[in-house]
Amino acid sequence: MATRYRFGLEEYERLFRGVKNVELLEGEVYRMSPIGPKHAWSVARLSRIFTEALGNQAVVWPQNPIRIPPHSEPQPDLALLRPKDYREALPTPEDVLLVVEVADASLDHDQGLKLSLYAQAGIPEVWVLDLKANRLHVHRAPKAGVYTEHRILLPGEAAEPLAFPGVRVLWED
Repeated sequence: MATRYRFGLEEYERLFRGVKNVELLEGEVYRMSPIGPKHAWSVARLSRIFTEALGNQAVVWPQNPIRIPPHSEPQPDLALLRPKDYREALPTPEDVLLVVEVADASLDHDQGLKLSLYAQAGIPEVWVLDLKANRLHVHRAPKAGVYTEHRILLPGEAAEPLAFPGVRVLWED
């Protein structure tokens, strides 16, 4: 009989250090989808918008890991973090103000397992940019492991991060 093996954070970091395109979600290692040009452009555009708009008010954290003890270390496409130095330790949910996932081939994964993981961790807001349907899903107000608010934005509509009212991100085609 085969059994699954669940990795803890320390073991994952030791065994998979330097391995690209993997992330730890609820104790299991997942290979991430390859990044295509539209995906890469979206991450670069959002990184620029947030860096210019927020300056030192937040750390813009593109495609880097977040530690969610005891068994997860996702790598969202972008996160906005509380301003502090993260050289000695990866950010944890208490540091995260916003997570953005850009979904081309990964929409079901991002809207399922990863969204649930972020909600359980209490991350206040997650945006999922659906490149195929050309929509931005804004999820807010985590409670009991789910986001209780979900809004869908279409091209031409603007989103504002909860942590930074007045910072408008225009979703465009």
